[in-house]
Parts: sequence; C-alpha cells; structure tokens
Amino acid sequence: MASSDEERGSGRLKRAFGGFVVVALVAGGGVAWQTGWAEQQWDDFRNGQSGVPADPAAVAPPPEVDVPDVVLPGAVAEPANGLGPLNPAALKQALGDLNDTDLGAHVLAAVGPLDGTGIAYEKAEGAVTAIPASTTKIVTSAVALFLLGGDKVFKTTTVLDRSGTTPTLTLVGGGDPFLSSSAPEPATAGSATFEPKRASIRTLARLTARALKADGILSVQFAYDDSLFSGPAINPTWEPGYVPDDIAPITALWVDQGRDPDGSGRVMAPSVTAAELFRKVLARNGIKTTGRTGHAVAPAAATPVSSVSSPTVAQIVQRLIEVSDNSAAEVLLRQIGVADQGAGSSAAGQAGVERVLAANGVKFGDSVLYDGSGLSRDNRLEPAVLIGVLRMAAADAHPELRPLLAALPVAGFTGSLANRMDRGPAAGRGRVRAKTGTLSNVSSLAGIAVDRDGNLMAFALMADRIKDPKETLAQTALDNAAASLGACSCGR
Repeated sequence: MASSDEERGSGRLKRAFGGFVVVALVAGGGVAWQTGWAEQQWDDFRNGQSGVPADPAAVAPPPEVDVPDVVLPGAVAEPANGLGPLNPAALKQALGDLNDTDLGAHVLAAVGPLDGTGIAYEKAEGAVTAIPASTTKIVTSAVALFLLGGDKVFKTTTVLDRSGTTPTLTLVGGGDPFLSSSAPEPATAGSATFEPKRASIRTLARLTARALKADGILSVQFAYDDSLFSGPAINPTWEPGYVPDDIAPITALWVDQGRDPDGSGRVMAPSVTAAELFRKVLARNGIKTTGRTGHAVAPAAATPVSSVSSPTVAQIVQRLIEVSDNSAAEVLLRQIGVADQGAGSSAAGQAGVERVLAANGVKFGDSVLYDGSGLSRDNRLEPAVLIGVLRMAAADAHPELRPLLAALPVAGFTGSLANRMDRGPAAGRGRVRAKTGTLSNVSSLAGIAVDRDGNLMAFALMADRIKDPKETLAQTALDNAAASLGACSCGR
C-alpha cells in the first residue's frame, strides 16, 4: 500500500479550534513555544518572548486538553560531546517502547539536542539504514525551502505566437502542485489546519480570453507545454499499483493533482486533462480554438498573455507536511532539480538534495533516496540524516527553513498526528511535533520534542520489518516512545 498517512486527520480538530491553535509547550516565566509556520514565532521562543500567532496555520489545543507548563532551565554550558543537557540514560529509559517485539526485527532510532551536534541516544539493529516512508518529506521540504525560498511561487502561464496564419496560444505549466480545476477558494479537507489559496485553471482561461478579445483575437490554435519537468513521469522504483490509484504521473501541468474529474483515482495523462479543461473554458468565454490540442514547447519569443500563481513554497510545505501530500512532494523534488541542476527530473532533484545536504554538513552516509515523497520502498535513510535536517532547519543561519519545523503536526492535535499518541504518556501530548511515515510493514516518526525540563530535542524512530498482523500495534509502540520524550525529564 502507499503512504497511508496521506490526507488523514480529524474534522473534530477544525471544529474545536476554529482554525487557530496555540500549543503552549513552554510556559515558564511568560515564555511560550507556539505552533505555526511564521518565522517570528520561532524567534520569539528562542529569544524568550511571547507572541500572537501570525498565520491561520497556527493552531491551540482544545479546551478540554491540559497541556502542562514547562519551566525553562537556567543557562547550561554545552558539553564538549555536543549533547547539551540531555542525559543518555534517561533517554534510554524513556524509549523503552522501542524494545516492543511488535516493531519487528529491525528498529533504528536516534535522539539528540536540537541545538547540539551529538547523538544522545541511538538504537541500531543490523543494517544502519531503514525505509523512511513519508519522513522523506522532511528532507524534500527542507531542501526546497533552502534552494527556492519560502516566498517562491510557481506560475502557470499563457503565451501567444503570432508567426503563423492563425495565432497559436500555448498553455505553459510551471509546476504548480496545487493548480485547481475550480474557483480559487480554500479547500476544506478535514485534516488540515491551514489551506492555501489555490490558483484556478478556469480563472487563467477567463483572464486569457479577456486579454485576447481586448487585442481583437477571437480564434487561435491551441497547444500545451509541460516541458519544465523531464525524465520518467512515473518513478521506476514505485510499486506498480501506486499509479494511478494513489498518485498520478508527475507533470509540470495538471489540475487537482491529476485526480480524475469523475472521482475515480487519477488520470494517466494529467497534462492532457488540464489542457482540455482549459480549452473548454476558453471556448465558453468566446475564444474559438481550431484543430487538435497540440503538445509543444512554447517559442521563446512568444508574447505573455496571462498567468496565475501557486501558493508560496512555505505554504506548500505547510500543507505538504501536515497532511503528508505525496503529489506535492514529488513536484517539489522536481522543482529542486530545476533550481539546482537545470533539469526537472526526479534524478536531478535527488542530486540537488544530496548536494545541498552535503554543503550544510548533513552526511548522507549509506543513505539513498529515489523520490521526494517516500513512496519508494528502495529509499534508505540513516536516522542521523533526519536529525541533521531538523537541526539545519532550526539553525540561526537558516531562518528560511522555519516553515518546515512549524508545519510538523502536533501530537494528538493536528494533521497526520491528530488521532495518534493518545495511548502513551498524557504529558507527551502537545510536546511532540513529528512527521509520520507509513508503508506496508514500515512505520516511522521524525520530529522535535520538548521534555519536562524544557530540553529541545530532535528524534527519528524507524521500523521497517513489521509483520502484517502487528502494523497497528507497532505504530502505537512508536507513538508511545515519541510521547515519552515529551513526558520525560531527560536532562542531566
């Protein structure tokens, strides 16, 4: 099965929060650690200040949930081993659930201070890498934010070539993962606390028709251009059943992430489906298209007609991480390839990922990734890679990566963790933010936690040899272990 954590969540949360949640993870001396993806919120926490959530993505536990206060410790000198104040023995005791036999024969884990360099707790059995599943999205999102910047948008455009007898209008895909077939109003998926405003291909068609008519043009030849992305549209390492049931072929031009208009799975030619919809709306708005829809690369000298823009990369990451959006992750991987390697292929994207991580001191070691979503069962990651990426996102040198940390679902409250971590220590709820990972026989969690002493830590927990009847029990064991990090007193 594909990543089953995609698009899961609880409508109960939206009703309880009204779209706004602030989780007070640290509240001693007027200090609050708040959810949300605004950079200011993270800086307020680091600087010992309080703040008001600046974005709809900022979300607070329901009134009935008591999230305990945590008093920040005084200044603690950093030990030479880079472990900060973390106590390895206390962490080992807290993570006793990782010894649960339901997790199978291969369990890897690592925990270290978010601001440090060392690993305070490590569990390794056999191979040093494991299948990461959707925790891969942490890596993809971090590199996308690093290379593209949080304010970057992707434009879907129309251009006109007047060189022929009849002008040729070309619809050019810009790799917008959320381009919609409907009006650009926020969606209402139950699992998301934040919905970015999506660009609409219908809006683009109407704007284009208006511009053409203003120029006296009522008839055009029509083509579409999806050449921004290259290479196989279907990742060769994916299980055959994933396409089109769980994900569409990845193209630079699609609507509704390639979903079939009749609601049955995905289409096999997303670019064609998008182009035909655009053509129909164009006709309804008074522009005649002659001949068949062509597939072409728009001439460089063509005149721009109109455009619509995607949400920002920061908003895409917010949504992608919170609901584990496979399609958006794969599009971002190709945008990484375009930005770093000059090619919009999955392979180019992975080359960009490895280059950026290496340049920032995150050692890939024996790890290997073949996609951006974690659908590939050939992916392998060392837990330390995930720790390194989370530390990179928290570093003062990389404020542009803050949206990644703030997008991580809050244990027991938001996104793919809305209905999880409810069986472990109650004090852990609200103190843990993590990305889930789920494939058949695979479960993983990676994120950040703050313990009772106010110690911030990064963690990665992975199990990839879970027996079929034990998958739910194994997921609970990982949840309990992660919750225990928030509930423990793991300082020295």
